[in-house]
Amino acid sequence: MNILISIILFAFLNFYNMNYKTATFGSGCFWCTEAIFEIVEGVKTVKSGYSGGNYTNPTYKLVTSGITNHAEVVKIEYDPNIISYVELLEIFWETHDPTTINRQGNDVGTQYRSIILYHNEEQKKLANEYKIKLDKSGAYDKPLVTQIEKFDKFFLAEDYHQDYYSLNSKQPYCSFVIKPKLEKFKKDFNSKLKKLYLF
Repeated sequence: MNILISIILFAFLNFYNMNYKTATFGSGCFWCTEAIFEIVEGVKTVKSGYSGGNYTNPTYKLVTSGITNHAEVVKIEYDPNIISYVELLEIFWETHDPTTINRQGNDVGTQYRSIILYHNEEQKKLANEYKIKLDKSGAYDKPLVTQIEKFDKFFLAEDYHQDYYSLNSKQPYCSFVIKPKLEKFKKDFNSKLKKLYLF
């Protein structure tokens, strides 16, 4: 009987996990990006890490030096039945400046570049179409510099980077940079928030 229950549970968990898809974005400091996507309805997990570079098992110190060419990114597991990839793209582009090369505000360096790492051809197509549409819309005074590249490897950032804002909300960077950005996001995307964060 115990074996049967284990088999049923295993099958259920596999089916549950099969419904989730992955998206990977870089939009400046991953503390900010993580804080935003963590409160989006339909998002299961958000992990901060490094991708798009040419160095195996990079550390934060190496990445911030610029020698690894990695970007700070978040890897998102989401339920496409609740939120679509296009909706995630909208959040991605609306919550950072995609017209500045290797910079977001006072954060400067290649690790802060605007980048989408697609996991399949459909994501590639949707990202490129959205970027072209935004460029043509006149929403920005300057052309978008967001890189759209094929996902290769993701290196999980050190433990202290995970859930950074929720664990360090009183820290100056969180108070003066992340909090205002998060509050604006909550107002602009109220319909996309998990119930816990609704106004």
